[in-house]
Amino acid sequence: MRLARLLTLALWLLPSACAAIAGLQDVPDQVEAGERDGATSDTGSSSGSSGGSSGSGSSSGSDGSSGSDGGDAGTVTPLSCEAGDGGLIKCGTAPESCCASPGVPSGMYYRTFDPVTPDGGIVVAADGGATGLTDQATVSAFRLDKYEVTVGRFRQYLAIGGPTPSAGSGKHAHLNGGRGLAATAGGNETGWDSSWSIPATLSAWNTNLSQCSPSTWTSGSDDQPINCVDWYEAYAFCIWDGGFLPSEAEWELAAAGGSQQREFPWGGAGPGTANSYAIYDCYYPDGSASCTGLSGLPPVGTAPLGAGAWGQLDLAGSVWEWTLDWYAGYTTCTDCADLTMAQFRVHRGGGYASGTSDLVSSFRDFQMPTYRNQYIGFRCARTP
Repeated sequence: MRLARLLTLALWLLPSACAAIAGLQDVPDQVEAGERDGATSDTGSSSGSSGGSSGSGSSSGSDGSSGSDGGDAGTVTPLSCEAGDGGLIKCGTAPESCCASPGVPSGMYYRTFDPVTPDGGIVVAADGGATGLTDQATVSAFRLDKYEVTVGRFRQYLAIGGPTPSAGSGKHAHLNGGRGLAATAGGNETGWDSSWSIPATLSAWNTNLSQCSPSTWTSGSDDQPINCVDWYEAYAFCIWDGGFLPSEAEWELAAAGGSQQREFPWGGAGPGTANSYAIYDCYYPDGSASCTGLSGLPPVGTAPLGAGAWGQLDLAGSVWEWTLDWYAGYTTCTDCADLTMAQFRVHRGGGYASGTSDLVSSFRDFQMPTYRNQYIGFRCARTP
């Protein structure tokens, strides 16, 4: 009798249990849809993930650390990687998502170290350690894309017309109660300015991106870095893609490995000529030190041994990378950027025709924000 009652109870509960299980199975789709809706936010709240797969942007650094206090990888796919294949979702030697965006943990470091002499020499200590440590900076956790922005990713932006950002968008909204980075002269970053302009038509975009010789937009492949972009175009893309341009302090923190004060993003070893650490000085592809057209510029992530402390590739060589800051002298600061209008914006990292001294993590260069050439590209940063 007791067994019969138990069987009757089980049969009565079975439909409810099945319904509950079905409801649980529906939850991930609902969450994913809600998160994807948030990818268009101007706050840059998205973090890179792999071609629609959850959290694959959390690749570990080359030293085995995951940068976990830089935040979880997140599940929102940047708009530039939401569709397509080839250069859009496959980068590096793995290959993996071109939108992978490893976390960079908060830290303090010195922005000036290992000075470069006028003849291109690099001053290091007798034991190979850093010298000339000055200009302290403290940076909160953030995410920095593993790869430079590719032609394929930029193509997605222009596929919808290359929209102009809304005024005030593109700030580091996770900092200072939403006010963004601290400006070195006082106040906070203001984001995109409505007085700035980018091309309004696809024809105008094509004209701009074709001005350089060679141009990866007109002659390259989808997995090569986009070049020939000026500062405004780089910033507009990153805002559309759910991020922002990294501040100069953020960029150098990632390149120097924070308090490790790395001479090069991968460490103290020279870059060599085998294209394993960096694409520079026209050594790619055959070590001839001669660049012809785009033959000296391979797909992003081609030099796997050059990974920084948190996994970013091509921080040295490939193409120079625009940062948020105007060029000015350093000040000791926390989560800051130089936002006082000047003549030049800073770009970092060296390009595929640069010499060794340009690859040093502390080395700075600059150009007018409207400047474009075949050696300059960019990568985006994101909220942690």
